[in-house]
Amino acid sequence: MAPKVLISDKLSDAAVQIFKDRGIEVDFRPELGKDKDALLAVIGNYDGLAIRSATKATDKLIEAATNLKVIGRAGIGVDNVDREAASKKGIIVMNTPFGNMITTAEHAIAMMFAVARQIPEASASTHAGKWEKSKFMGVELTGKTLGVIGAGNIGGIVCDRARGLKMKVIAFDPFLSEEKADSMGVEKVELEDLLKRADFITLHVPLTDSTRNILSRENLAKTKKGVRIINCARGGLVDEEALADALKSGHVAGAAFDVFSEEPAVENPLFNLPNVVCTPHLGAATTEAQENVALQVAEQMADYLLTGAVTNALNMPSVTAEEAKVMGPWIELAGHLGNFSGQMTDEPIKAINVLYDGTVSSMNLAALNCAVIAGIMKKANPDVNMVSAPVIAKERGIQISTTKQEQSGAFEGYVKVTIVTDKRERSVAGTVFSDGKPRFIQIKGINVDAEIGANMLYTTNEDVPGIIGTLGQTLGANGVNIANFTLGRAARGGEAIALLYVDEPVKTDVLDKLNATGLFRQIKPLSFDVK
Repeated sequence: MAPKVLISDKLSDAAVQIFKDRGIEVDFRPELGKDKDALLAVIGNYDGLAIRSATKATDKLIEAATNLKVIGRAGIGVDNVDREAASKKGIIVMNTPFGNMITTAEHAIAMMFAVARQIPEASASTHAGKWEKSKFMGVELTGKTLGVIGAGNIGGIVCDRARGLKMKVIAFDPFLSEEKADSMGVEKVELEDLLKRADFITLHVPLTDSTRNILSRENLAKTKKGVRIINCARGGLVDEEALADALKSGHVAGAAFDVFSEEPAVENPLFNLPNVVCTPHLGAATTEAQENVALQVAEQMADYLLTGAVTNALNMPSVTAEEAKVMGPWIELAGHLGNFSGQMTDEPIKAINVLYDGTVSSMNLAALNCAVIAGIMKKANPDVNMVSAPVIAKERGIQISTTKQEQSGAFEGYVKVTIVTDKRERSVAGTVFSDGKPRFIQIKGINVDAEIGANMLYTTNEDVPGIIGTLGQTLGANGVNIANFTLGRAARGGEAIALLYVDEPVKTDVLDKLNATGLFRQIKPLSFDVK
């Protein structure tokens, strides 16, 4: 029996035809994307669901999807899909991460031109029969300094286009290496330097805990007087109230926003201010981009439903069905090792070295490498997946090396990940026990035996008495329950580490109390996606 796919948002006719040509039964019903009750009533009939942004694949919908095997999002953002619910039910969630990069970058450049020359206001004035030529004095882009916050896929294209406009381009991106910056023809700088020097600032980062309000009131005050700010990335990256105040005071000369902290944006502090250009999240709204992502998602879903091939999956690795049975726990381990390394590293990564020992060395190392890299990149980009992660690493000039060897020790197999930066090398190793559970077995060359939990706390200190008591007493006094406690040391009196598995994330005030003891060299809360 042929697989059956429902398209509940607007996709092109060509995408519909791809399903039909591959022998898949398809129902094109875009009206269902806005009628959740009607969608809920029919979803149980389908093997695949193709969507854009209107359809909300909630846990309730997924629960009712008794036959659903794959959800395909034509686009990159999957905020409208409950990925946890889908994963628990074995439903693959796919997206198309590269289909609208050029379109979004071009929109940022267009917005920069618009705010530099006050084009929307000048157009409205002229349409109104006025001829206010002297009112709309603009500035040239040539020779100006463009500060790019986030030089990944889209930001990199913006850098390239800006250099073509003869702009001086400086970039802030903790994951951009000096070598990659040189090859892009941009100057890598710290955020403080960018704020002081840039005539225009454009943002191209995902919204994470570290990027939320990256242009805060404090940082906006550090910008060059007369700066113009463009945001075509994500709402929430800029303090909109603070920006409105800076525009009113004249410190910021103009702004162009395609995204807002609340969408649809029917009210916003930036609305109706002079020289503020606003568009309704049009970054990916071109005929070419919409066509590209629609065709890509149709091909990906058809491949999976007919052959089992997995491409651009957000919640599972790209491996065959046969490999998945054996490799599943090892892929989970590889992701945890990468995630540990990524959370511990705040500097640009130059190289990632992965060692496979024993039984694991004969597995699909390409897929395992992807899991490691995705884990590392997750800190910078929560939406990264096993397919896009290696591409992002390559674009950022990160060298990936793999070594495999026969069993060399007590474990039948293990994986060791080493991250190289300009300042240091950091390594972590792990294995999978017979119960199928991944464990950390070595950190910084120090042997440990640590169960991996959703919330963990990592500390380093000099090997002196009192550390265990201080950790236990401080956490206990502040309501933090310890599920597992692992210690290790390099030598007596040397460097020692502790890795605690705790029931809840350790709050900042508790971390401050531990720091205040003066006993610890490093205290780091960690989080992992544990199945």
